[in-house]
Amino acid sequence: MTPLPETSTVWNHDGETMSVWPGRWYPLGATWSSEATNFAVYAPAATHLWVCVFDDDGTEVRHRLTEHSLGVWHGAIPGITPGTRYGYRADGPWDPDAGLRFNPAKLLLDPYGKAVEGDLTVHDAIFGYVVGDPATRSDLDSAPFVPRSVVVYDEFQWGGDTPPRRRWRDTVIYEAHVKGMTALHDRVPEHLRGTYAGLAAPAVTDYLRDLGVTAIELLPVHQFFSEPALAERGLVNYWGYNSLCFFAPHNAYSSSGDRGQQVSEFKQMVKDFHAAGLEVILDVVYNHTAEAGPLGPTLSFRGLDDLGYYQRVVQPTDPDPDAPAPVDTYWDVTGCGNTVDATHTQSLRMILDSLRYWVTEMHVDGFRFDLMSALTRTDQVVDMGSHLITAIGQDPVLRHVKLVAEPWDASMDGYRVGQFPPPWIEWNDQFRDTVRDFWRGHSAGVRTVATRLAGSSDLYADDGRSPYASVNFVTAHDGFTVRDLVSYDHKHNEANGEDNRDGTDNNRSWNCGVEGETDDPEVLALRRRQAANLMATLCFSSGVPMLTAGDERGRTQGGNNNAYGQDNEVSWIDWRPDDAWLDVYEITKAALRLRREHPVLRQRHW
Repeated sequence: MTPLPETSTVWNHDGETMSVWPGRWYPLGATWSSEATNFAVYAPAATHLWVCVFDDDGTEVRHRLTEHSLGVWHGAIPGITPGTRYGYRADGPWDPDAGLRFNPAKLLLDPYGKAVEGDLTVHDAIFGYVVGDPATRSDLDSAPFVPRSVVVYDEFQWGGDTPPRRRWRDTVIYEAHVKGMTALHDRVPEHLRGTYAGLAAPAVTDYLRDLGVTAIELLPVHQFFSEPALAERGLVNYWGYNSLCFFAPHNAYSSSGDRGQQVSEFKQMVKDFHAAGLEVILDVVYNHTAEAGPLGPTLSFRGLDDLGYYQRVVQPTDPDPDAPAPVDTYWDVTGCGNTVDATHTQSLRMILDSLRYWVTEMHVDGFRFDLMSALTRTDQVVDMGSHLITAIGQDPVLRHVKLVAEPWDASMDGYRVGQFPPPWIEWNDQFRDTVRDFWRGHSAGVRTVATRLAGSSDLYADDGRSPYASVNFVTAHDGFTVRDLVSYDHKHNEANGEDNRDGTDNNRSWNCGVEGETDDPEVLALRRRQAANLMATLCFSSGVPMLTAGDERGRTQGGNNNAYGQDNEVSWIDWRPDDAWLDVYEITKAALRLRREHPVLRQRHW
């Protein structure tokens, strides 16, 4: 690695030298004040740590931190202004088999950074090891290929912003993608399409209110990055389930810039939604990070405290003395290469700090937790009295927001539908499967159907929860759309570049006699009736209905049931009236109006 300037001082405009002050070990991240910016980062086993500041020309200056308190390296640097780009470099032991992966050649994002500038470029330098030789530390400088954190000081004026605080039984969720919602919207200004500002445009908020929606649930908006293997296929992680910075709004959704402007734009979006009477729920992915498995890139957590942030395979307490020494291996129940260890004090603190930040500073109204079972584990066993669930349940800020669990993970024992404690409510995939089977003529009997339509008392009544503990859905981002559910018997995922091997084969769909698009008027009429049946059933059932964006108007993905990498017309909503199933839209709208007007369709009790 070419040596770069290392200094423990910074120069002011008069040429006078000012020391890097000791600063404070809290709060974590970069905290700006008129005197200095305080940097604090948790890296207990590091031997050296630098704050690396970049000017507008990309020149890097390193400032070595000398203070180390309670596992936190910290220091205050005068002259750092909001909008400044920075990262960390950490040195220490290199012993991958022991979970120690310090490498000062790798520029690291701040785990508590409030904004991120730039994107990730796939290059050998982003890996902590020599590609092809995982045991050897790489000395390639990653700085030219990785994004930077940004110092943020935001003076956004919330004015009279008031969260709607709508009761669960009165809530109707609309699951949407920030970009996909407006990328093709002809009534959103072109320069705002696909952005936070575009999503908050009156054309969108008026549409949602007119439809009867009360809350929009956004697919991940924490800063995320595409997996290297996906990028090499010419695709991107469109859905966003590959987060890394749990405090930063994803910069690509900002119309105003990525040097902190994304923070203000996100806040304005929330304020506009609240003014329209709509709540904002975030789909959050704390169960894994974009650093993937042991052979993934070193971008942040891995280079600061790999042992603390990620769960490991439990090694035998009394190994065979003749066996090879145990090798450090990630424990993966997320299917994404790593699992965040929510029992570790710092990991737990980070998740809680992040949640509180989005509620108190960004004014969001709730969260849907991706693969929540992965975060509930104590000693790798699912535990409904786990550290995270207990901490959220007693937190004076978090216990009163909307909390939705995806009650499973990628393991067999992670499936826990009906088992999360109050005040949690859950995605109910049993509702999805039962309703799909009923309308395609494969029902197991009216008793099961009736139970699902009445709020799934078999799952939620035994622990004192109400029918609204069930988030009912027929489709979600993952899988067929409603239109495709009645148009395809089989998945058609060739565009994903995996030879149609990806995505589930258990679609519980019926093509109504013809696979895919057709001009047959009888088939088309049947499909529209079936789609209307599915949407009306969803809207009239006890529980909290969740619509997937575009289903009410016949959005299609061409039979792709795993469009996570399709940032294009496959995934975006087509707003042209000539492509819309307007009869299905009108039935959905009428069903939601009836639900709103008749309390019998919004039961609190069994």
